[in-house]
Order: sequence, then C-alpha cells, then structure tokens
Amino acid sequence: MIFGNVGNLKEFSFLEDSVKKCFEYLESHKLLFFEKGSYEIDGDRLFVNVAEYETTAPENRFWEAHKDYLDVHVMLRGEEQIDVNFIGNMHLEEYVKKDDFLPMEGEKNGSVVLRPGDFLVCYPNDGHRTGVAAEKPVLLKKAIFKVRIGQ
Repeated sequence: MIFGNVGNLKEFSFLEDSVKKCFEYLESHKLLFFEKGSYEIDGDRLFVNVAEYETTAPENRFWEAHKDYLDVHVMLRGEEQIDVNFIGNMHLEEYVKKDDFLPMEGEKNGSVVLRPGDFLVCYPNDGHRTGVAAEKPVLLKKAIFKVRIGQ
C-alpha cells in the first residue's frame, strides 16, 4: 500500500509508469465534475471508476482485494476511512475472476483516512474495506483508477 497526497507527487517518483498515468489523467481532467460511471483511459489496461456514496459503519462494508488490477483510490470530495490488512492475515473466500474480486473476512491491521487530494494505492496483497465513516457518515465522491497488472 502507498498512501499520499497528489500535492506531493514529486516524492513518489518510484511509482510504476502505469500508476503515474493515473495522476496525469487526474491532472488533465476535472473528475470532480464527471458523472458516476466508468471511463476508459487505455482500453482494459487502465480505466477510472468515478463513485459517489455515503460512508457508514464498518460492519456495513466488505473486505476485498484484486488479482488482475491494482487500485488507485483518489478522494475528490468528502472523506472516508479505508481499513487495511494483508490478505495473508485474512480468511479468503472464493475469487470471482470475472469481477476481479477476492472477498475476505477478518480484522483491520490499520486504517487511513482519505480527504480531498489524498490517494491510496492497493496492490494484490492489500486487503481493503472502503466506505467506512471517518467521524460521521458523509456523501463522498472519489476516483478509483484500475491499473491492469501482469498480462
């Protein structure tokens, strides 16, 4: 996992070029004004999902990880807590290939709070539970870039 803020991208020069493309796209497009939905950037190799939802209690949310894509979560408006743990510490359920969705159960190892401009990169071993209210439920808007890995 990599946690940072887009205002400090020069500190993240080590990131893969495919992840850097996410931030280039973010800089050149006003995603805050995009409608909810999925937007292709580079075919199935790179796309962004713009999401809006209300945060809630952790027990109302689910754990997930991915094998084919890494996630780059970027907060556009509002705030959310994302609970994290390594998948090796979790009880893994059956992987759903068509949705690149690895459900799991377990406890958090830690958490981060994303506020506007903050980002979290989640790799395949990074289990994450999004949508948790940081202090109180809020309606948020964020971009989730999906970056194909391997293949």
